[in-house]
Amino acid sequence: MREKIRSMTLAIRRFGLVFLALILLASIVPLGSPAHARARAQAKLPQPLRQDESCLACHGQAGMKSDSGKNISIDSAKHAASAHGILSCRECHTSIQDYPHPAKVLKIKCATCHADEASHVPNSVHSALGDRACRSCHGDHHEVAAAAQTAPAKCAQCHADEVKKFRQSIHGQAAAAGDPDAPTWMSCHGPVHQIQTSGDAASTVAKTNLPDTCASCHSDQQFLLRHKIPFAHPVELYRQSVHGRALVDGDRAAATCSDCHGSHGILPARDARSKVNHFNIPATCGQCHAEIAKTYLESVHGQATQNGASGAPVCVDCHGEHLILGPKEVGSPVNAARVSMATCGRCHADERLALRYNLPADRVPSFADSYHGLALRGGSQSVANCASCHGVHNIFPSSDLRSTVNAANLSKTCGNCHAGAGDHFVIGPVHVRISTGPAHRIVKWIRWTYLVLIPLTLGFMILHNLLDFFAKLIRRHPRHESDAQVSRMNRNFRIAHWGVMLSFPALVFTGFALKYPEAWWARPLLLWEGHFAFRGAVHRAAAVLLIASTVYHMIHLAVVRRDRLFLKAMLPQFKDATDMLQVLSSSLGLTKIEPRFAKFNYAEKLEYWAFLWGTAVMTVSGVLLWFNNFTLRYLPKWVSDAATAVHYYEALLATFSILLWHFYMVIFDPLVYPMDTAWLDGKVPADHYRHSRPAYFRALERAHLVERPVESADYGQDQGPAGASSDDPPATD
Repeated sequence: MREKIRSMTLAIRRFGLVFLALILLASIVPLGSPAHARARAQAKLPQPLRQDESCLACHGQAGMKSDSGKNISIDSAKHAASAHGILSCRECHTSIQDYPHPAKVLKIKCATCHADEASHVPNSVHSALGDRACRSCHGDHHEVAAAAQTAPAKCAQCHADEVKKFRQSIHGQAAAAGDPDAPTWMSCHGPVHQIQTSGDAASTVAKTNLPDTCASCHSDQQFLLRHKIPFAHPVELYRQSVHGRALVDGDRAAATCSDCHGSHGILPARDARSKVNHFNIPATCGQCHAEIAKTYLESVHGQATQNGASGAPVCVDCHGEHLILGPKEVGSPVNAARVSMATCGRCHADERLALRYNLPADRVPSFADSYHGLALRGGSQSVANCASCHGVHNIFPSSDLRSTVNAANLSKTCGNCHAGAGDHFVIGPVHVRISTGPAHRIVKWIRWTYLVLIPLTLGFMILHNLLDFFAKLIRRHPRHESDAQVSRMNRNFRIAHWGVMLSFPALVFTGFALKYPEAWWARPLLLWEGHFAFRGAVHRAAAVLLIASTVYHMIHLAVVRRDRLFLKAMLPQFKDATDMLQVLSSSLGLTKIEPRFAKFNYAEKLEYWAFLWGTAVMTVSGVLLWFNNFTLRYLPKWVSDAATAVHYYEALLATFSILLWHFYMVIFDPLVYPMDTAWLDGKVPADHYRHSRPAYFRALERAHLVERPVESADYGQDQGPAGASSDDPPATD
């Protein structure tokens, strides 16, 4: 003990001598010299507390050891700079009050001051360090550094790989740049004393909790705006996805943020090393979907991606990024109702991509115009889409024998929906546009025929009716109001006419609703399309009614001999051509002679035979399209394409013919307006016939078929022009 006292005395003397030397040096060295500057810098360093000087007199000596050989020396400068530098020695070493020290010095417990932190450590992942847990991270008790100075360097002693990745990551780079929003280890792992393993349900980086952890930054809209992150609501969309819902349901294999983006080494998508870089996406998704990724990489899309084609689609281009939904969900981009237009069409309808990769530019519009495309646009869930024919992940060029659209496999592919379209199935061009684009030569011929016929026919109707309308307005013949009537349509004719009246508008409305499902007037019919093909069902029912009405009309004429005179009166004659020329001449003012017609004029004959022809054409083409399995089984595909073209163009011609030709004759003709009511009771005013068809009217009078409710004194004075034929057959229809 005496030796110790002697050594302490010597130390005090040495300290005094050093102090005096420093005073002398300060008086000799100029204030502006480098030595003086160093002295001032040293003076700014943290200094030990004055009350600790007696302790440091011994423990400040380097290499000092206890009787047991334990190092009990303290670096006074490091202690003063540490987190504990503000504490005196006795505040921690409470059992030591004087010198000499007690024989047994109590061990210092961190929990004395840090009770809260110490209570968490036993339950944390760092509890595995045992009694040395505090010292392992914070270092020597006398040299404890502040938390900001400890991580991540101290963490790197055990987690070197993770720290290295973090420093290289987008988060680490932001932290190095001084970004105040940059995440630290506490941002993700939580308070250091409460860090749990990722497998612990309470951990902030556990699978089920990771979305919440990432959401602390990535659900903050201001944060996204500040850092120009283009993805809106990424975490919220993930929660709605098939992955997010599976995670909530307890599926531990469900993908979370770190599965796709990484954990410590998160890199921006533009970085070639990033897991979400365009060219790395298949491998990232392949971590869980290995077989699908393998199939994709062999496909035409996968091969293009591996060859560096930035425009080639990868998983997220079809399935989405954060909001990945199941194929059967309505909002999914790969849902049967959306995959063709919303997903495949996004690339294959892009003119730039078509030009860059030499892709056919007509595939999407031709599909949209097809039966399949129209049904899809109308909401059908069962009709074929792009994936039905080309496959999903296994899409190969049509020249590849593995392709489902290879010529050798087409029968099987189409046969999945069209049973029997195999042995006799002769496929032609698949993507055919009705109005434009490449097609079979017969389809082209049909197209050009109608493109010439429709404008000429409708143009003639418009010109003819306008001339007739204004001529009659100018002449303004006095209208006799004798109330006499003649029979025009008996009950059998009216039954057939009623069938046409009911079926034709339904056919027009539902037919064009099938062709143009996005039109506002078609939307009411789409309300049931998701569950029932309402438009198609009504269209076919109306078609059956139209055919039945026409057949009824034919049977009626075949059975009732007297009514067959109707056909004789409807036969075209040379006089019909001269009558039409005379009407046009009279309307243009070239002649004052007005034509006098027989029982049926040329306009009625044109309409009747055009109706029968149109009904036959629409029936044949409609049946070919309706019973498509039969058509595809026994006929080449161009027949279906031709039937589609004919059905569409003939529908246009028929619809506008009724609107322009028939409606003018029975409604808008000044001599008929407001309406020819023969469709109701089969009778028309006799005055109209007496003026325009005098010979036929006299024949009706001779046959006593003119009904005169009230006899008029002057009735019958106008018997028509001299020379009119009086041997027309009486009205029997």
